[in-house]
Amino acid sequence: MNNSIQVISKYALDGKTAERAQALRASALAAKLTLESGSGKGNDFLGWLHLPSSIDEQQLSAIEKSAAQLRSECEYVISIGIGGSYLGAKAVIEALSDHFAAYKSSNGPKVLFAGSNIGEDYLYDMMDLVRGHKFGIIVISKSGTTTEPGIAFRLFKDMLEKQEGKEFAQRNIIAVTDARRGALRGLATQEGYATYVIPDNVGGRFSVLTPVGLLPIAVAGFDIRALVAGAVEMEKDGDDIVLDYAIARNALYQNGKKIEILANFTPRLHFIAEWWKQLYGESEGKGHKGIFPASVDFTTDLHSMGQMIQDGERTLFETVLSVGDQDHEVIIPGDEKDLDGLNYIAGKNVDYVNKMAELGTRLAHMDGGVPNLIITMPKVNERYLGQLIYFFEKACGISGYMLGVNPFDQPGVEDYKRNMFALLNKPGYEEQSAAIQARLKK
Repeated sequence: MNNSIQVISKYALDGKTAERAQALRASALAAKLTLESGSGKGNDFLGWLHLPSSIDEQQLSAIEKSAAQLRSECEYVISIGIGGSYLGAKAVIEALSDHFAAYKSSNGPKVLFAGSNIGEDYLYDMMDLVRGHKFGIIVISKSGTTTEPGIAFRLFKDMLEKQEGKEFAQRNIIAVTDARRGALRGLATQEGYATYVIPDNVGGRFSVLTPVGLLPIAVAGFDIRALVAGAVEMEKDGDDIVLDYAIARNALYQNGKKIEILANFTPRLHFIAEWWKQLYGESEGKGHKGIFPASVDFTTDLHSMGQMIQDGERTLFETVLSVGDQDHEVIIPGDEKDLDGLNYIAGKNVDYVNKMAELGTRLAHMDGGVPNLIITMPKVNERYLGQLIYFFEKACGISGYMLGVNPFDQPGVEDYKRNMFALLNKPGYEEQSAAIQARLKK
């Protein structure tokens, strides 16, 4: 596919790993067939598979209209959600934003994120920030009862109604939730909030191309049509590179590489890596199997994690997100005294130096026994981010089936919740609460 992200696997696959990859191609094609036919475990959560091409003009126009409403009346919009209900939107917004947007005036509202933690000072500071300013809320939850977003929504709903009045709050609170049931659906109906649906067959970590992600991204002022168009391109023509990635990472895993480090040399891609970690960690980490997803921001982390990657235990491989063009050019000036010894790169643009750092790092790590997969991205914009999102999603589904797990459930996530509810004396958890208290006394 021309004008697209690409996968380069030749620096990761050599010798026995290349042989392993060749042997895995039949398994990958079988996993792809399982995914596309809907015959595997978790097949009731495959709504994302053809989601990009199913998004129509009516849906996009409605989301843009809601975003315009929030942008017209609000200085801040607080997107409340956790996990997949916030990471995708956060990743795209951060990737497309001015690095210092928080310190600059803008023509639209600043999008803030709450409900992804239970940090009291974090919530206090956000409440202090929006106090006295008009703000809106996008609350994202299928059930409306998840603890972290539930606390945040209760706080900010109460604050908004007291500060701006019930009528303003009704206009500027939008619920993204289940189509028919759940506490948030009931509240939205009762209060008259505008609503969007989280499809029943799309899990949170695959939901960035639903209103879960598209609405906050549109509020931030970015082109959701180009984002969706990029995903459609990958849905239609991306199978070759999707298979290459899924095969390579599983071949490396079977040859003892248990950790995948997603590395980037572009600071704005930090939260793309955070979204990727949830996507792969929650999809593959089951039955005591799975590649552990980690991430680094280079060159920064070369001065902290670089030593471990270069000379530590050889159980890891790198997947490098390599970006082609930058938005701007900054030329390094000459200096007559040259006390810092940098005149040898005077006249070069900063990105040239960064790309040489990227190449030098990849060569060093490969020499140190770290296989390198490379995902090239022509530019960081909505189109290529849409491609990247769908690429990672489909490769994740295929890779999970190759591992022999259900990529679309997350049974282990509920364990901490049961303990937390018991410790908080939530009704219905009395027996577990007693067991925990007895355990803590030992």
